This record gives sequence, structure tokens and C-alpha cells, in this order.
Amino acid sequence: MSSTDRLGRRGTLAAMALAPVAGAVFTLVFWFLAKQVSLPAFSTSMVTRALATAGSAAVLVVVGVLLAWWMRGGAIPHWRRALTYTAAYLSPAALVFSTTGMPLSATRLYIDGLQVDQAFRTQFLSRMAQTTSLSDMNYIDMPTYYPPTWFWLGGRLANLLGMPGWEVYQPWALVSISAAACLLVPVWQRLLGSLPAATAIALVSTCLMLQLGPQEPYAIIVALGVPAVSVIARRALGGSWFATAGVAIFLGVSATIYTLFTALAAGSVVVMALVLAAASKNWRPIAHLVAAGTGSVLIALITWGPYLWATAQNRERSGATAMHYLPGEGAEFPVPFLAASIVGVLCMVGLVYLVIHWRRPAEGALLLVLLCQYAWCLASMVFTVGGVTLLGFRIEMVVALQLATAGVMGFAWIRREGLRTLYPDRFSARAQQAVTVALVVVLSFAGVKYAQDIPTHNQENIDYAYSDTDGYGERADRFAPNATQYYAQIDQEIQRHGHNPADTVVLADETRFMSFHPYYGFQAFTSHYANPLGEFDRRNAAIEDWATRSWDELADPTTFDAALHEPAWRAPDVFIFRGDLEAERDAATETKTGFKLHLAEDIYPNHPNVRFKGVFFNPDSFADEKLWDLTQIGPFVVVTRVSGEAGPGRVVD
Repeated sequence: MSSTDRLGRRGTLAAMALAPVAGAVFTLVFWFLAKQVSLPAFSTSMVTRALATAGSAAVLVVVGVLLAWWMRGGAIPHWRRALTYTAAYLSPAALVFSTTGMPLSATRLYIDGLQVDQAFRTQFLSRMAQTTSLSDMNYIDMPTYYPPTWFWLGGRLANLLGMPGWEVYQPWALVSISAAACLLVPVWQRLLGSLPAATAIALVSTCLMLQLGPQEPYAIIVALGVPAVSVIARRALGGSWFATAGVAIFLGVSATIYTLFTALAAGSVVVMALVLAAASKNWRPIAHLVAAGTGSVLIALITWGPYLWATAQNRERSGATAMHYLPGEGAEFPVPFLAASIVGVLCMVGLVYLVIHWRRPAEGALLLVLLCQYAWCLASMVFTVGGVTLLGFRIEMVVALQLATAGVMGFAWIRREGLRTLYPDRFSARAQQAVTVALVVVLSFAGVKYAQDIPTHNQENIDYAYSDTDGYGERADRFAPNATQYYAQIDQEIQRHGHNPADTVVLADETRFMSFHPYYGFQAFTSHYANPLGEFDRRNAAIEDWATRSWDELADPTTFDAALHEPAWRAPDVFIFRGDLEAERDAATETKTGFKLHLAEDIYPNHPNVRFKGVFFNPDSFADEKLWDLTQIGPFVVVTRVSGEAGPGRVVD
């Protein structure tokens, strides 16, 4: 790559500090402006889709023109240099807003609404908006097991904007993705010495991630950095302490955000160090590996320390099943270069480019890490024999990103050297300029096509953001809300008895209630995101035991309450059931189908891997007004531990 645009170390650090901040502010400002306009729902109108397409096209055309002009060479006036840098550095943020922010502009929820995994992510963000401590998202008095950095920072943004945690999910997702995407421009500019190539990689990476995995913004943030850290690691292991510091910081910070991609990246760096050490018969790569590893571990301990300390105290652990998931994608190797699409062409160019130029340091590093990614997929399939997986299905994102990045580098090589190598006699400076313009035009239109398809590809996921009822009891598509509309009344009822969300444990299968209201849960949503210290399986057994015995020896409220306090865990302060209070009371004794609660069970290796099982509590076990207040709120029966100020059996209109 030409080094005409290469940044020095100070310039790189300054640009890396400025670019993400500018991108974040840019996205937040445009998000706020979009909220001031009344737009129709994405699911019922094409208006936001049209605006999204117009915005994406404008971004790519403007950036394409400026970069084509930049590549013509010659003296560049200060105003055009400033304009080109501004457009290039902010273009990823603009693309994030146009392709994803604009389609979501008429709803408060993020992509996928409160469906499945988004419920627990929203719960964690609500928890972090409530506290600055690294508390578990669900279990009380427990350090977090799930990496908290993205959620913790989102909580601080919620506090700054005066929003509840669930509502800040959308702007924080957009802002954080924008910041990470904009950071790619100065990083790749330093690595490749080309502003156009760096901008192209950032834009391609952004579009690819927004189509492959927009539901997990924090995973996107880490994935975006994997190709870059592949090249940086090669420089680090070659002797650069500046690059070694970069690897340590990336791995350390990413370990506090998303561990799967961090583990993959770290493992790849280890393999690279061993290969280089063996090839050079020198211990220098190992020395830099140890330095980077030590630095990254020290950074990771900032958030992992409390959990590791708790485990070191021999606290009980069981029931976590994060590695128990094998969808169809996990039983196949990702081959994006064979897809009949724009991305397929780009990835094929990238694969060919890496194979041809594997002896070059950067290209060789990208190819080696790509092979490690495929090895991870293979290992994930093999590990199923042992009853677990390595979640290989998620590796598709980084495989596609690795190949697409190489594809951009391949096109840059074709423009700069490839045609000259094939046709040395006929490839003049004028011909090269013509090729440059042609490539920019073709790639810009290809980019517009891909970018405008992002909302369409994510349509079902975006529709959930409009059809799910939000924390204010409203649906963005203006249809009637579901039972979520009663959550605010349930919250008021609980707090009426003096129970503060920050110190109250709720047992319920209404997972979304704790997504919107940051109460602690007696039990997690499923075992796959449960803290091992929470002993998910033993809690399930205890709940089922309470329900079963409530029909005989625990039918007496005092005895039942004593049983709740027998385990080592904090007993529930509140139960939330679905049902009719009076009807259940009348029919319970004969049918033994009183207050129903669903328990999630892990049934891996089956797919789907979760089964829900109903257990029934005897209403008589709560029939002591000195202990419990039973209140009907909509379709819910709320059983609250009382302090004597309210009588039982109320109905809230």
C-alpha cells in the first residue's frame, strides 16, 4: 500500500481519540433530531425506508466523489483536505444512522424489540442504569458474570440523558456502533497508509455487521476490530512495542465486552506467535506475546476481578449452560465467498488476494487468523461429542468481515498495481485515473445497493421494535398494547409496600417486567445467560419443590414462608403470576392448578434448546394478610410481602 496518507504515531493516537467521539456525537445529534419529527412506523409505511435509502446514497456518493478526487493526486487545498477527512471519518456513523437509526426513528425500542435475547440485554442495561457497581443483571448481591462494559457505559448515558435503561438501548446501540466504526478509519489509515482504502474498509465493515448481527451491538464493536488486530498483532510480534500495546488494549477491553470474539482473537495471536517464533527461530515473538497477554489480562481484571474473586472464595456454582446451543448454522462452515451477492464477490476477491499475497506480513496475518476462525468452527462441531459447543455459528460474522476486509485490500491492489502488472506497456497515469474513477463508481453503486437492502434484510427484526409494547405501555405502530401495559401498575403496587427495586427480589416468568423495571430476579430468564454463582438448576429445583409441597405440608402460609427462607439465597419478596385471583382461589383445591409459573429447562442437544415447564402454587400458601398482599392487576396476580399497611385480595382497575 502507498504510504502517502500514513499517520504518525501521535497523529494516529489523536485521530483514534477524535474519530469515535465525533462519530458518537454525530449519531446522537441526528438521532435526537429524528425523534423531533413525527414519522410513520417502519412496519406500516415506506417513508422511513425511503429516507434511509436517500441518506445512505448521499453518504456513499459524497464520500466516493471526495475520495476519487483525493486519489487523483496533486496538490490538495486545505479546505478540500479538511472536507475529505471530515467526510471520511464521519461516514461510518452516517451510514449507521441512515441504515438502522432512521428505520427505528419512530419507536423507542431497538432492533428485535424485547424478543428472546433482547429481553436479557435490556434487563442488564436497566440494571446498569440503576447502579454504577458491577452487579449481576438478575441475581442480587452477586458480581456480574456477563461482560459489563458496554452495558455499564450505556447506563451512564441513560443517567446523562435522564432516560430509563430500556429506553437508552436504541440510542446507545447506534452511538456505540458508530464510535467503533469511525475508529476503524484512522486505524486502517495507519496500517495501510491510504485514506480511501481505510474509509472503504470501515464502510464495508459497518454495512456487513449491520446486516449480519445488528441485534448484538457490543458483539459488533469487538468484531469490527478483529481484522485490524490481526495485522497489528503481526507487527507486534515482529518487534513493535507500539503495536504490542495496541494488541494488549484491544484484547483487554474486548474481554470486558464480548468474550467469544476476544477468545478467538487471543487464540489467533497465540498461534501467530508460535508460527513466527518457529519460522524465525527467535524468542522475540513470544516475548511480545507475553507482554500483550499480561497487559490484556490486567485490563480484563477490572471487570472480571469481582467474579473471579467470588469463585476463589469457593462459592457454589452450577447451572450455567452458555455453551449449550447448536443451531443449523453451527453445523456448517461459513463460506461467504460463494454467495451470489455483492458480499460474495468481495469475499472471493479477498480470498484470492490473500492466497496470492500470503507471504506479505499483513496479508499473511489476515490469512492465518482466517484459518484460525475456520479451525474454531471445526472445533465447535467436534466438541459436541463432549456435550458442549464453542458457539461456532457466531463466527460467520468475523469470517465474512475478515474476507471482506481483504477484498477491499484486493481492489486497492488491482487499482494500484494489478493492471499495471498485467499491461505494463498500456497502463499510463491517465489510464490509472480512469480505472480509479471506474472502480469508485462501480463500488459506490454496489455500496448503495447493499446499504439500501439493510433495512429490508432486517425488516422482521425492525418490525418487532414497533410491535412489541415498550416500557411506557405503548406500541410504536399504534396498535393496542399487550399485557406489558400493566407493568407500571405492578411496579407501583410493589413499591407501595416499601419495596425498592434496588433491594427487592421478584419471582416471575414475566421476563420483560424486569427488562423495564430493574428489580432483581429470584431466577434468571434461562440458564444460558445465568450467572454460574446463581445456581440456576438448584433454584429451579427449589421452585418446583415449593410449588409441589404447597399443596400439602407447605399449605400453611407460615410454613411456606419458612421454606422460602431455607435455601442460602435471598427469598422472593414478590411473586408475579398470570391468572384470575378469585377463580384460582375457588378452583385451586379441587384441581391443584392454582397460581402458574413457568420454569425454563435446558434440553440441549435438542434444537430449540429450551423447554418451558409449568408449576403450580397453592393460593392457600399465600392466604395470610400479615405476610402477603394479593392483588389482581390486569391478567396478573401480584403477591407482595407486606409490612401491614394493606389488606389482601385487592383488585386494581
